[in-house]
Amino acid sequence: MSQDTPQLYLITPPVIDLASFPDLLARVLDAQDIACLRLSLASRDEDQILRAGDAMRDIAHARDIPLVITDHVLMVERLGLDGVHLSDMGQPLRKLRQQIGAEAIIGVHCAASRHDGMTAGEAGADYVSFGPVGATALGTGERAGPDLFDWWSAMIEVPVIAEGALSRDLIAQLAPVTDFFAIGEEIWGADDPVSALRVLTAPLR
Repeated sequence: MSQDTPQLYLITPPVIDLASFPDLLARVLDAQDIACLRLSLASRDEDQILRAGDAMRDIAHARDIPLVITDHVLMVERLGLDGVHLSDMGQPLRKLRQQIGAEAIIGVHCAASRHDGMTAGEAGADYVSFGPVGATALGTGERAGPDLFDWWSAMIEVPVIAEGALSRDLIAQLAPVTDFFAIGEEIWGADDPVSALRVLTAPLR
């Protein structure tokens, strides 16, 4: 990929089997260049999250890939992770920065809100994500359209991630105006996630 080509940001499935998923994840990470991995589990069971975090951290860090976790701020230091991805703007970012340190990654999902994205960027977020960019029945159904990414890329320096219901056509359309594509559910349900990722990201090559 050229320097201007968006990088890939991988999201774990919401439920993982620690007997099989680590090997699958390793194969995916070895098949394509991944800039960051997000541990995003549906579980609120502390032990499950700790065991998954340990496994994902070892796999990611062995490949020099940073690992962030969705929302669980206290797990960042406890698990030796690289940062946190906030699923909304509910936390004061400046206070959070003091809590987890200057070197930690802080990302914020801002749905389709230009205002939330600007607020997060001004408060010190390392990146913002907008989405879903594709059609989905989940959440409110409001999509982050190409015009939002066009505007952001022209006006704002904070890196931006496109995520949610991605397709090859959307990746081709948004490639000139986003820094990262966050991919997760689009590949994990496939028989061969490695192949599915290759096909989905073909427009980037």
